[in-house]
Amino acid sequence: MANLRDKLSDNAPGKFFVDSQCIDCDVCRDTSPANFRRNDENGYSYVYKQPETDEELELCEEAINACPVEAIGEAEENYGMFAATCFANR
Repeated sequence: MANLRDKLSDNAPGKFFVDSQCIDCDVCRDTSPANFRRNDENGYSYVYKQPETDEELELCEEAINACPVEAIGEAEENYGMFAATCFANR
């Protein structure tokens, strides 16, 4: 399960995030190319853009389920953006 405390700093602010467990397997980028990108310098994926449509939301959820190391997560609704930012900066 992805850990909000290990969220990569490249992630776009919002509900979905990738943490430091990412092994750069390309599954999320293949599944949802509009939302995930690769950090070429460090060799991992991150959320480039939060989903804006129902289709993008479904593809991000599919990417979560397909991730072989469970490095993609969803911030709890009750955490909100403030908590996600605080945890990311620890």
